[in-house]
Amino acid sequence: MSHDTPKDAAASHDADTSGQQRDYRLNERHARDGEEAPVPTRVHYHKSERELELGYADGQSFRLSTEFLRVMSPSAEVRGHGVGQETLQVGMRYVGLTNITQSGRYALKLHFDDGHDSGLYTWEYLWELANRRDAMWAYYLRQLEEAGASREPLGIPLNQL
Repeated sequence: MSHDTPKDAAASHDADTSGQQRDYRLNERHARDGEEAPVPTRVHYHKSERELELGYADGQSFRLSTEFLRVMSPSAEVRGHGVGQETLQVGMRYVGLTNITQSGRYALKLHFDDGHDSGLYTWEYLWELANRRDAMWAYYLRQLEEAGASREPLGIPLNQL
């Protein structure tokens, strides 16, 4: 199964275990009944599409846009140190990666071309991003709309001059 960046915000809710609909919140963690997240067997950056592909031993494959990864960064700069301390990331539509490094046996460090490189993307967090992407993306788009902000960068990107 391959996932691309959602094109619309129609899937704006996720079902919780009781079957009720609820919004995704950036600082919430969603346990998977004590299961450990699988470790990707393949990590590939598709530079022209600005997507990171994660492949797993069971054949599943997920493609996450670098914009999505950047705005959902696990760093304190983005998430703050608790609920209500998040910083909405704007103007990230064309962000890409300059490097990917492994951190021990548990995470990746993504180096974005806007200079952001703090925050470790653990295998668990990458699995969560892949499996909850639609709800997380819809929540982000609603936050942008409520703030009157945009995915578009301010000014003209240098690569377009």
